[in-house]
Amino acid sequence: MRKNLFFILLFLFSITSAFAQYTPFYQYTLLAPEVMDEIIGESSGETAINHVFEMVGYQRNRPASEYGSAYFREGKYVLDKLNEYGIAGAEIERFDGGKTWDGIKGELWEVEPGKIKLADYKDIALSLAEGSKPTDVTAELVWVEEGLKSDFEGLDVKGKIVVTSATVSRVHNTAIEKGALGVVAFGSSRELTAPLAIPASGIRGENATFGFYLTPREGYKLRDRLIHGEKIKVHAVVESQMLPYDLQVPTCVIPGSDPDAGEVILSAHIFEGYTKQGANDNVSGGAAILEVARIINQLVADGRIPQPKRSIRFIWVPEFSGTIPWVSAHADIMEQTLCNINLDMVGLHLKSNNSFFSLMRTTFGNPHYINDVMENYFVYMGEANREILANRSNKRIANQIIAPSGTDDAFYYQIEQHYGSSDHEVFNNWTTHVPGVMLITWPDMYYHTSQDTPDKLDATQMKRAAVIAAAGAYNIASADEEMAGSIATTSFSYGSKRMGIELGRALDELKYTDAESFETTCKKVKVYLEATCKNELATLQSVTELATDSKILATQLETLSASTKQLFEANSVVLDNQIELTASKLGLEVPSYKLTKLEKEASEFIPVPSEKIKVGAFRVEGAVRNLPKAIQEKYPYTNIASTTELCALINGKNSALDIKKMLDTQHKEVSDLQSVLNYCGLLKEAGLLN
Repeated sequence: MRKNLFFILLFLFSITSAFAQYTPFYQYTLLAPEVMDEIIGESSGETAINHVFEMVGYQRNRPASEYGSAYFREGKYVLDKLNEYGIAGAEIERFDGGKTWDGIKGELWEVEPGKIKLADYKDIALSLAEGSKPTDVTAELVWVEEGLKSDFEGLDVKGKIVVTSATVSRVHNTAIEKGALGVVAFGSSRELTAPLAIPASGIRGENATFGFYLTPREGYKLRDRLIHGEKIKVHAVVESQMLPYDLQVPTCVIPGSDPDAGEVILSAHIFEGYTKQGANDNVSGGAAILEVARIINQLVADGRIPQPKRSIRFIWVPEFSGTIPWVSAHADIMEQTLCNINLDMVGLHLKSNNSFFSLMRTTFGNPHYINDVMENYFVYMGEANREILANRSNKRIANQIIAPSGTDDAFYYQIEQHYGSSDHEVFNNWTTHVPGVMLITWPDMYYHTSQDTPDKLDATQMKRAAVIAAAGAYNIASADEEMAGSIATTSFSYGSKRMGIELGRALDELKYTDAESFETTCKKVKVYLEATCKNELATLQSVTELATDSKILATQLETLSASTKQLFEANSVVLDNQIELTASKLGLEVPSYKLTKLEKEASEFIPVPSEKIKVGAFRVEGAVRNLPKAIQEKYPYTNIASTTELCALINGKNSALDIKKMLDTQHKEVSDLQSVLNYCGLLKEAGLLN
């Protein structure tokens, strides 16, 4: 049997290798070439990047007239464009936002020994720290280095304004406790690459006074003067107010032909607070999905592509703060939603920033074919837009997709493990369980700074982002029985590659084990194969929703699932053989892998979510922090790699032991099994588990 499995492994590896990467002369997409040609041809990088210029041409003082029941500039622009494009159901939904800080004026002048303006809110909006309160003071500056408590020792800062190379937020509270009036800062994590960039920062609390930011270049000049003993006095003036505001969510839908077939949702944030107004990190994703909405709507209206079976919905949100109430208010839509495609920062010129356009996959808690559909278009964009050496005597670049005013760079991309910190997390949360992926350019040396401006973007990158998002969304929205089968085989192909990667990881970790850690390492690396296989099987089954009554698809999925299990068994043969060789080298016996008492208990405990898990109740698991101290002490937990992922893995099927294995496979940190059980105990005490 072991010999047969070895040959199965060789056979499957030869097949999956062919599918896992493109040959030099053959690039393909799930959508038919004629549909892709229409999407590529209709897409406009110039239109997308012009949206950015219109919404955030520069960072400015947002006028008070935009708050309250009025429209924020960005949201009104999106709504006007949707109406111009004739897209159905265009509206702005509103949710209560409470009150927010609004800057009016902020000036910092040196008045002794010279008369020099150091900072002005009108020049650079981020030069005034968000949360600064009204003030009008003249005071001496004092240098406090990084603003650590030890840096204040022996310094008299009472009635003075401190200057620091750290951030305003880090130094402010300590400075005020010591009697300082306010803070001038020039801290930046990217001062060598972006010496003129001011980071977005703020101050909070009842004791908040004011803070000004200088660029690192100007900050170091001021520091040197103070270090050399120069007495400098400044005049600081701040005018600000707190204003009520609404959370505004522009939205529209391209209706599908079958109202009961479900939806695909594209999301992007156009606000991240209302002071920071970045081009890449704030509105590039929103500009891209606005172009996606135009592309698909136009192509369908012209009859150039068929109306999709499923609806495609678009939402432009305040990051997290708007997504959470919108999802919560639309539980009915969430029940019908197949998946979410979230575009965060997508327009950066990749080459000049050493950046990649990355697809952040879902976790094992949300296994879904959306990962593989989107990967298909990422890979196509990468392969079709680079010069391939093997093709040098023929067509060197298969299908160059560029904007007329953009670069003609290759497409630098990565398919990466899940990362949160954007709106797809609201969809992925266990209260909603709508699988969501994120598209993002990273790294970005300018994000969250005053230099996140439209000149850093590339029209070609905006076009490519729009093409990928439009193709992925339309692919799923229009999928029939035959396309569902193609998606399933694509998931199997990419899944086989992922299983091979985990085998390679397991074999490599095994190389570095010693006699003391041998048994633990063996158990750990075998888990990598087991957990990954479970995730791939669940991913294949997720395709069922595209053709629920199809016997053909059901049979196809049975075959692919059986092949996945065979591949797991074949990989296990290879790993077990290496374990035997390693045991022999170390003079040890192969471990028995018998479950411990705790593991047996965990394998028999299958947590089931309760009715209290309502759609949109984002981070409801935070309720465990409000449990009585006695209960928390009864169920102590440490070393859980991610409680968010732990909760997402609670589906009424996974045992507590399964959950630990899946956590360990996805994270560097090993989760403690007793802690996993204890955390489930806390969730049950909070009424979140049956």
